[in-house]
Amino acid sequence: MSSTESPGRTSDKSPRPQVDRLLVGLRWRRLEEPLGFIKVLQWLFAIFAFGSCGSYSGETGAMVRCNNEAKDVSSIIVLFGYPFRLHRVQYEMPLCDEDSTSKTMHLMGDFSAPAEFFVTLGIFSFFYTMAALVLYLRFHNLYTENKRFPLVDFCVTVSFTFFWLVAAAAWGKGLTDVKGATRPSSLTAAMSVCHGEDAVCSAGATPSMGLANLSVLFGFINFFLWAGNCWFVFKETPWHGQGQDQGQGPSQESAAEQGAVEKQ
Repeated sequence: MSSTESPGRTSDKSPRPQVDRLLVGLRWRRLEEPLGFIKVLQWLFAIFAFGSCGSYSGETGAMVRCNNEAKDVSSIIVLFGYPFRLHRVQYEMPLCDEDSTSKTMHLMGDFSAPAEFFVTLGIFSFFYTMAALVLYLRFHNLYTENKRFPLVDFCVTVSFTFFWLVAAAAWGKGLTDVKGATRPSSLTAAMSVCHGEDAVCSAGATPSMGLANLSVLFGFINFFLWAGNCWFVFKETPWHGQGQDQGQGPSQESAAEQGAVEKQ
């Protein structure tokens, strides 16, 4: 008896029916509407934004050749990346004298504030859009019947629109400063050994900023997506219905007055 009952019990406890009921309750047609489709785009581009910025790493460098025959050419390679606290990045500057061999130097600048704000905003956008999609697809009746949800969604959408504009502009300016602080010419300008006659300095590895440039582009795309979605979210709020009722009210009253005059 126990052998025949065990398969039935395991099948009852299987999570497959619960997953099937959850998937059946999703209204996938909502993704064909602008409100749901734009949310999917916001979710994707939020990943692109904080992923491209948070995963960036690059390197810069220089070549130092001492005039002394006893010393060879020294190659300097400096690695840097997110969160762009360049003042904590160390590298060794060779010295062209017999007393010491090198000196510890640091890059200049701290650009972590705009970078971390940009990544944090992308993560919050990712989680909010994911929660909003679950609400749109699974609990659509709750979203339409309770007028507080559209109002909250509209206020949050306007807030994210403003924050994305600020974050994209701030990170764009911060990235420009990062490029200026990490170019090889800035590295050689900061080394005292390059200003004397004992050594000859030349540019080394130039950092590739393609992924960082894409992050700024993704930031402005997120701004346009959230700004465009404000109108579609506003149409779900009671404010949009009140505006239409007020616009239709005078016309109905005027039509009723004209009808009364014609009867007289």
